[in-house]
Amino acid sequence: MKLLTNYLTLLSFLLLVSLPTSALAQTTESESEEKPVPDPTEFVSEHTGSFNGERIDYRVTAGETYLQNAEGEPTASIFSFDYVAEDEENRPVTFVWNGGPGSSSNWLHMGGYGPKRIVVPSDAEHPGAAPYTIKDAPETILDVTDMVFVDPVGTGFSRAIGKGEKEDFWGLTEDADSMAAFIAQWLTENNRWNSPVFLLGESFGTTRAAAVAKVLLDDYVINVNGIVFVSQALDYQGSTPYVDDNIISYITYIPTMSATAWYHGKVDNSGDFEAFIQQSREFATQELLPALFKGNLLSKEKRAELVSELQRFTGLSKEYIERVDLRINAFRFAKELRRDEGVAVGLLDSRYTKDERDDVAASPREDAARAISPAYKASLMHYMRNELGIDWGRTYLNPADPELSGKWRWNPKPEGQTWEPHYVNTAPDLAAVLRSNPALKVMVGSGYYDLITPFFDAEYTLNRHGIASDDIIYRYYHGGHMMYVHEPARKALLEDTRQFIQRQAGTTD
Repeated sequence: MKLLTNYLTLLSFLLLVSLPTSALAQTTESESEEKPVPDPTEFVSEHTGSFNGERIDYRVTAGETYLQNAEGEPTASIFSFDYVAEDEENRPVTFVWNGGPGSSSNWLHMGGYGPKRIVVPSDAEHPGAAPYTIKDAPETILDVTDMVFVDPVGTGFSRAIGKGEKEDFWGLTEDADSMAAFIAQWLTENNRWNSPVFLLGESFGTTRAAAVAKVLLDDYVINVNGIVFVSQALDYQGSTPYVDDNIISYITYIPTMSATAWYHGKVDNSGDFEAFIQQSREFATQELLPALFKGNLLSKEKRAELVSELQRFTGLSKEYIERVDLRINAFRFAKELRRDEGVAVGLLDSRYTKDERDDVAASPREDAARAISPAYKASLMHYMRNELGIDWGRTYLNPADPELSGKWRWNPKPEGQTWEPHYVNTAPDLAAVLRSNPALKVMVGSGYYDLITPFFDAEYTLNRHGIASDDIIYRYYHGGHMMYVHEPARKALLEDTRQFIQRQAGTTD
């Protein structure tokens, strides 16, 4: 009997290991699919605040919205923080997200637009360690719009569930589809289909916003009233400085380098800042661009003239500019500008500096501006637990699911279709929506010291693609990628956004 038992055990094992991998996966998948999906989790709290001088009673609903497939089965849990003023129908509602891809809404939530804010030094000094200061943010825009801060799948509390796999949502097209589906479902569940709708994204969140606006119009027949781009990134050619033969990036970054050199005193900054930046724009497009196009046909005399001008606008030595053949890599600029002092400037915000150990590296090993990350994370975790009552065992992914970046699908074509690789670009989506919806306008907020998404690239992108100049409103701030870190820039950004929403929603006093 013992021998028979051992034989049957061995036979079962051999049958198991001889199954194809796909069969094992199907078995595991089937077992997981049989687990019931619980009802969505939400945490509701009531609050009162004063915003722009107006007292507002508002409800915060922090919770899950389930996306479903064609059969009505749950595929994803999208977690959002909904700030809704009580007893007011058809208020504008603004859907807010950060970028990455792979960023939760932490940054815009706790630093930019939320009713509470983390306080970090406005002058780009290191914020130090906990405890950090969290304050009311009476300047924020809750007086003119409800706000929904959204975390895409793989960030924050958002996850693939039920019949969904996380890879189903990790891609340029997949991401836009899921965010548009979330918005349509949110409007339905909250009875807000007649509310003015606004999209507000930062960095890759602007890439997403342009694509989402088109999906909303095409698939859900929803017109967006307005879009706010914070640190625009639609056409990646102008914000990709690490590709050697990308001539455009050697042009679009020049004005940001000029602003950075001005800030750090590496160029003559005794005059007018904005006039200097305008001269930098004109030099980049009228002098440097034709020269780079000529290549080795450029005369020695003209080359020497350009080297001098590049030195005047960037603060780098003539020897360095000669060595890089007039092509200044923006990321290397961050290391080179103050190399003689042994410090690198930040990429996300070039006001920041860091004393790196390796003083001969071509570019910074770390971004000095990321010094604020622990403060933002701590503030959100504290705020969720102590003021929103979020006591949940699920991990808040900030940073994102570690698999997200490596599995992200940039290809905009469906699987199996041929595709000649090119720079990511959702500007045509924006152009199409603007033509279909003449009432739509776009506000573009840019930081002068942003070496990730340069402000001149925003102009270069949005002044092309058949977009009318009257449809774009540019605003500039003395900050970086997260310009709201700088207190005067934060207040200006909020007031500019408030006026934009009022104008587009038709609620201006």
